[in-house]
Amino acid sequence: MAPIPTPPAEPEDSPETYVGMEASSAERRARERGWSSVRSLPPGAIITMEYRVGRLNFEVGHGRVTRCWKG
Repeated sequence: MAPIPTPPAEPEDSPETYVGMEASSAERRARERGWSSVRSLPPGAIITMEYRVGRLNFEVGHGRVTRCWKG
């Protein structure tokens, strides 16, 4: 039987620290801190809810991050 794959670890980072930041600065910081995927979404966007290890989601309104969450 094949071994069970170990998912990559997420960065030790708090999503709340990105709220209020300018969107491009927040994305740059997230990548520097080790997030493998960063997704920017407009307010109210319809998205799939699957959880992806290493992904950080930004809700962006008027060029600023208004909400941020993992997965």
